[in-house]
Amino acid sequence: MGPSALRAAGLGAALQGLGHAVEDGGNISVKNPEEQHFGDKRAKYLSEIAGICHDVAERITRTLEEDFFPVSLGGDHSMAVGTVAGISKFHQQRGQSVGLIWIDAHADMNTPETSPSGNVHGMPFAALLGFGPQALTGILGDAAKISSQRAVLIGVRDMDSREKKTVKRSGIHVFTMRDIDEQGMRAVMEKSLSLASDGAAGFIVSLDMDVMDPIEAPGVGTPVQGGLTFREAHLAMEMIADSGRMLSLELVEINPIIDIMNKTAILGVGLISSALGKKIL
Repeated sequence: MGPSALRAAGLGAALQGLGHAVEDGGNISVKNPEEQHFGDKRAKYLSEIAGICHDVAERITRTLEEDFFPVSLGGDHSMAVGTVAGISKFHQQRGQSVGLIWIDAHADMNTPETSPSGNVHGMPFAALLGFGPQALTGILGDAAKISSQRAVLIGVRDMDSREKKTVKRSGIHVFTMRDIDEQGMRAVMEKSLSLASDGAAGFIVSLDMDVMDPIEAPGVGTPVQGGLTFREAHLAMEMIADSGRMLSLELVEINPIIDIMNKTAILGVGLISSALGKKIL
């Protein structure tokens, strides 16, 4: 229901108002989880999620081949495996590398062996770096989709104890909420944009709405106190737009059932708009 909430909040009209030609590709079919067994408790619904991510990856690749800029809407952050795999494959075929800016309260760097919950939405970043089940790491090829040297995690403040070891071992660049507190969002984004762009055709942005403070974004499944403010988030998106290096944008983890008057989706529309060129003046 997350994509529907964003549509209801006026995403299409907002982007058209910025001068973009918008084509809504529609939803990718997803089975209701309550109608099926979750399978392995260490990686629940893995086969179903992997199949959906494969569909997402192919849809993304076609979007790029048709010379459109992909905006992926969710939903569950596990879909990022498909989004990033599609972008990465398209550019690999052209001899290019891509970077990744992952903006999230969580690292999403678990594997079935380390996850305390077995929820696959806590595993996609790890899978994109080549850690985890082959059903995820092997989408559109077995190679890692992103180099850790060009992968940046921003806004993290809640990690599982075993997950922290994977993050440290991976070699990705991490800017925690303490880093943002101490350095300011401008400095963090300047460093992140440089790291993700270095030697690359550009970078992918994957934005999990739970990176926001719950006061700003109540409609998320795993809220964590002490997140980004309204202006910090918009500054990040505005600087991404100014860079001119973004290859695709993904916004995930909106749950309208627990939202308040579609507040989180309305904020999401504003952040997407800032990332795609909306300016104050």
